[in-house]
Amino acid sequence: MSAEIRAWFEEYERNLRAEARAEEAARAVLTALRVRGFAVPDAARERILAEKDPETLERWLERAVVAASLAEVLDGLS
Repeated sequence: MSAEIRAWFEEYERNLRAEARAEEAARAVLTALRVRGFAVPDAARERILAEKDPETLERWLERAVVAASLAEVLDGLS
């Protein structure tokens, strides 16, 4: 395998792993919200599942554990 193809493949694998971690983190946010009894409208669910930034997802998960409302979790979105 050429170095160029190997580099492309490794980058592709990194992207797949990052996407899988983001999806797992988004599902953790949704699980925390469900367990806490929050109704999550479709727009909020789509926003959570579309988020790819790990820091944002971590912040939302931390907030989901203690927040009094969905708006507190998602930076104002309810």
